[in-house]
Amino acid sequence: MKIAVSGKGGVGKTTMTAWLGDYLARQGHNVWLVDADTALSLGQACGLDMAEMPTALSQRPDLVQERIRPAGQGGMMMLNPHVSDLPEVLSAPLKVCGPPLGDRAMGEKRLLVMGAVTSANGGCACEASALLKALLAHLVLERNDWVLVDMEAGVEHLGRGTVAHVDHLLVVSEPSMRSLQTAGQVARMAADLGLKKQTLILNRASTGQADNLPALENLPNHCVRLPVIDQLREKQLHSASVLGLDLAAQGELDAFMKNLLCQLGR
Repeated sequence: MKIAVSGKGGVGKTTMTAWLGDYLARQGHNVWLVDADTALSLGQACGLDMAEMPTALSQRPDLVQERIRPAGQGGMMMLNPHVSDLPEVLSAPLKVCGPPLGDRAMGEKRLLVMGAVTSANGGCACEASALLKALLAHLVLERNDWVLVDMEAGVEHLGRGTVAHVDHLLVVSEPSMRSLQTAGQVARMAADLGLKKQTLILNRASTGQADNLPALENLPNHCVRLPVIDQLREKQLHSASVLGLDLAAQGELDAFMKNLLCQLGR
């Protein structure tokens, strides 16, 4: 299953991606976690040291040049570059942190960092963008593993052909007007590209807030409330990782993930 996670900055989408990836691996699934947010914090949220962080694809101009404008092509831009080898080359393994779920052996998690697409260093943003979209399309269309994409507040990395094969969009929001308005904008953009299966995940909200959302256009019809994990507040003061919670907190979180996946049809 291929899932994109988006929402306004700071609402918890990276935390959500890290938690869901670990839950799936503990069930025995192999999972690709793709950091497509300019903050590039998914690796740290998953417990990866900075020294072990893979280089973002957008920061590899040599690779962009090699695949997009290969030698012998007269400088012509390759619209369908070879990328099938890049996930293993550019990714780093992630530790599975929670207890196993079920009888299957633990799955594997790998982090792939896409990075921001800019031309600030004199490169061509369109070339980097083409390679990023080709790599993401490969993961979504041609890999049988689970793929979780931590997006910015938008769907720029998802081309029309790729987004049609993403199974679900999780739009994460806090119970605030600005955050919900951004969630509605993200949901609308994704729907315009054909991604109609969407769920709103309301983070840091009370039951009353979740039951009384403002009537905003384009918000996903399906909404689930992510419970407040008190231990996370204490942990994040001293650690960038959102994993490794105690058994009580992990049990509460696992119950949420089980319910979420059931509602997604998995």
